[in-house]
Amino acid sequence: MGFSTKQKDYFLNATKRWNIKSGATRSGKTYMDYFVIPKRIRKTTDEGLIVILGNTQATVERNILDPMRKIWGDALVGTVKNDNKINLFGKECYVLGADKKNAVSKIQGAGIEYAYGDEITTWAEPVFQMLKSRLDKPNSVFDGTCNPDNPKHWFKEFLDSGADIYQQHYKIDDNPYLSKAFVDSLKKEYQGVYYQRYILGNWARAEGLIYDMFNPDEHIVEDLPEKLEDYFIAVDYGTQNATAFLLFGRCDKKWYVVKEYRYSGRDSNRQKTDKEYSKDMQDFIEGDFSIPIIVDPSAASFITQLKRDGFKVYKGNNNVIDGIRFTQTLFSTEKLFIHKSCKGLVDELYSYSWDSKAAEHGEDKPIKENDHSCDALRYGTYTIIRKMTANTISNFYKHGL
Repeated sequence: MGFSTKQKDYFLNATKRWNIKSGATRSGKTYMDYFVIPKRIRKTTDEGLIVILGNTQATVERNILDPMRKIWGDALVGTVKNDNKINLFGKECYVLGADKKNAVSKIQGAGIEYAYGDEITTWAEPVFQMLKSRLDKPNSVFDGTCNPDNPKHWFKEFLDSGADIYQQHYKIDDNPYLSKAFVDSLKKEYQGVYYQRYILGNWARAEGLIYDMFNPDEHIVEDLPEKLEDYFIAVDYGTQNATAFLLFGRCDKKWYVVKEYRYSGRDSNRQKTDKEYSKDMQDFIEGDFSIPIIVDPSAASFITQLKRDGFKVYKGNNNVIDGIRFTQTLFSTEKLFIHKSCKGLVDELYSYSWDSKAAEHGEDKPIKENDHSCDALRYGTYTIIRKMTANTISNFYKHGL
């Protein structure tokens, strides 16, 4: 594969202390780094460390090391050892995760001659702040990439700080090697703030309705398909707040929320016990204990009660932002539908919104009000549907979550 105009420009002109490419997903901003990294490493003079950082060591392996290994071979791109060291192009380097604050200790006190950063906006800020002070050699240089985030994000503030930075901005259309069909599909999958960030490459604030692509005329159904299969249940558990159960079923490649259960101790002035909720679950599934149940991972006592009563129970994946983004994709690609009887979920979808106060501090966060069925929806989509392809529920659980 050849290089795009922007990639060539970066290779020739990225000569600042800080060299950053930000922009859309799949826009080609990382590919040139598989050639920039060896060029930088070969120019080092052993005055300081060489460090490759990413969200986690595993993401560095997936995004950077494995692709480079396929281009340059095992002899030039080694394997990360238990001491975080790797041989890259004849030099000893370190590969570190930067998603947690305690990663600061791994670079504290070390002088760094070359650093590469992957997915910078996912790092813990203290790691980046420490990195700035560690790039202390006369020839120290940094290359890095990121997807844009909130305009108040700490890394955007650095990019606008007037530091010695070479910047490039990428849109999805800057990659000439993607097929039009793939780009068109990607543009349909991302909506709202994520379209701004991952298609246009803009630093955009999350605001307004979260599921603004939800269209009742398209996504609410009166009649369900006759041959639904792969049933499972997703649960958001509340004490005083509402508890919500959602039953999902699949027909072909489309998923349906078939029915729901809701109970609010606050609204009813009486909180149910875990045993009572478990009895309600038996009624909800009509005695079919083979149906897997995905539960809010924080609901430890309820999970214990369900298991004691013979249910198949699994903890839900509670990655809020990725779960929201995936659920948006299901709606926008017409793969998720809701039966008209699920009134609690439908009502929440009309009002489920981004927290404007959190956005002022650079954080993407939903307002934590009237979100119980939406949380259950997210547990179901992101824990189960995201991982399923042609597998049935039985095969899926046979191999485990």
